[in-house]
Amino acid sequence: MKIENYIAQLLYRYQCVTVPGFGAFLTEIQSAQLNESTNSFFPPKKMISFNSRLKNNDGLLANHIANAEKTSYGFAVSAIAFEVVNWKKTLEENGVISLKNIGEIRLNAENNIIFTPNDQTNYLASSFGLSPFVSPLVKKEIFEKKIEAISERETITLHANEEEGKSSNPFLRYAAILVLGLGITGSIGYPLYQNQIATKTLIVESAVQKKVQNKIQEATFFIQSPLPAVTLSVDSAKVEEIEVKTMPYHIMAGAFRSEQNARKAYNQLVKDGFKARMLGENKHGLFPVLYGSYPTMAEAEKARKEIQKGENPDAWILVENL
Repeated sequence: MKIENYIAQLLYRYQCVTVPGFGAFLTEIQSAQLNESTNSFFPPKKMISFNSRLKNNDGLLANHIANAEKTSYGFAVSAIAFEVVNWKKTLEENGVISLKNIGEIRLNAENNIIFTPNDQTNYLASSFGLSPFVSPLVKKEIFEKKIEAISERETITLHANEEEGKSSNPFLRYAAILVLGLGITGSIGYPLYQNQIATKTLIVESAVQKKVQNKIQEATFFIQSPLPAVTLSVDSAKVEEIEVKTMPYHIMAGAFRSEQNARKAYNQLVKDGFKARMLGENKHGLFPVLYGSYPTMAEAEKARKEIQKGENPDAWILVENL
């Protein structure tokens, strides 16, 4: 069974995909990039890395294979273990294995695993359909020449208008006198007109306010007794659902097949001071336990780094589908 196909499918949706007994493939979002030397633009993407220390089975890959192949969870775990044995054997014999659409894994001189990701596949779903492109170079000199040409034309036009203006000065004088007279008349009459309008407006507003007050006083006599109290019931499941939607970035402490074990892990995290949460059984039959949930990836990344330093180096972020 070629499990790299299933690993690639999960990399679109999850930040960490663990291959039990071998290691974990991790993703990190990289923003759009610009190569100034070649004028090349690259869309946002997921950068893939490999950590050979994360080997514990979190159930994600096995459950995905079991659902896709319509088989049992135990058979999927056995199939993964068999494929891992083949990978290790190929590494010992050839020193390198190639995983389609994921990358190459090889051994260096110290027998440490070195991973080289495949740059041709972008696992960031929001960048689907976006591809790198090269922009033509914009030459600033061309625009400067056009601006200079426009400035020269405007200067020539302005001088021509000034010369024409000298020949029509007598007519402009009479027109200016007429406009000045109208302006003076308007400046005197317009304030008087505005004062009349303001006075009438105040009279109308006072009458309206008086009628409104009378209606309010009449309405108070119809209230015989206090209004009955309203009791609102809050569904805790709905609250949980709203919190998941508004805080979709979860730091995973573990996923347990036994609800009792998940409850023990949750209680311990609460005692340790974490704002821990225990989610209900997911479609894989597991009970996830969280260190906490966050509204943004930046906050979740910051908290994860703190947890990895002092509490659990294997902690990772689960992004809830919105």
